[in-house]
Amino acid sequence: MSASGTAESAAQTAEPATQLPPAWQQALELLQADLKLRDAAEKTCRAYRVDIGQFAHWAAAQGATPETVDPKLVRRYIAHLSEQHVAPSTSARKLASLRALFSSQREHGLIVQNPADLVSTPRRPAHLPTVLKVREVGQLLDGIPAATLLEKRDHALFELAYACGLRAEELVSLTIHDVDHDGEQLRVEGKGRKTRFLPIGEQATAALRLYLDSGRAKLLDPAHKNEPALFLSKSGRPLGTGDVRRRLRVWTARVGLPCRASPHALRHSFATHLLDGGADLRAIQELLGHASISTTQVYTRVESARLRSAYARSHPRA
Repeated sequence: MSASGTAESAAQTAEPATQLPPAWQQALELLQADLKLRDAAEKTCRAYRVDIGQFAHWAAAQGATPETVDPKLVRRYIAHLSEQHVAPSTSARKLASLRALFSSQREHGLIVQNPADLVSTPRRPAHLPTVLKVREVGQLLDGIPAATLLEKRDHALFELAYACGLRAEELVSLTIHDVDHDGEQLRVEGKGRKTRFLPIGEQATAALRLYLDSGRAKLLDPAHKNEPALFLSKSGRPLGTGDVRRRLRVWTARVGLPCRASPHALRHSFATHLLDGGADLRAIQELLGHASISTTQVYTRVESARLRSAYARSHPRA
């Protein structure tokens, strides 16, 4: 990432530097209370604080309070973000935060209509998720040996990532209590703290048992013998998402795969390969933990794009 890109990203995620005007502070605190009642994740609450804080400072400079904001002002803000070269996906996220804020205000009877509901979401550039071929996934997973402790851990880690289509955050949040060895299934707490139970599959089960039987106990820090995290570092601490990405980069390089094999690429590959194999889209939605079927439907576009590519390569009059 460029220095300017890094600076922009930091500016978009940093907490507002100054105290908000009282009316905006009260509106934000009311939303935070609502989110707490819904047991929203801290990461979600923090993102709302940042996005709403930035809008509040901008709106206050225009002389607006939460009660006086109208759709026109929200549109002006989205246009302002565009002028600042903020990515459409980031603007869309910020607009979603404003919808949550004004929805809270409306539910508490402080405004009649949510002004952000009447503003169109910025169009994001269409792109398909990166998907590895079945052969490439096999090359990766079969290319991780199981001789050393860390190799056994990494083999189990990425077998499980592909077998269950897990996000990196879900992988590092797993505990030893989430594995049902007899039922060969996994308990996963996903986004919004929604729990789902996933079948593991024979190869991932075998890799996981090997890691647990002969590896994990040796990684435990004697001072933290009760550490429940499933995947541990060589120092005995729980792995972080950065560790997962870094280890995957190491193995993709060693087996000769392109660097595009990220943890999310394994998740996308899991879903696409299920679809290729005839799995129902609703079943894939449940396995991935998607709240909406529309999110899962991107994989039908992946399949459609693959078929068009095959047609263009193969048909004599394409």
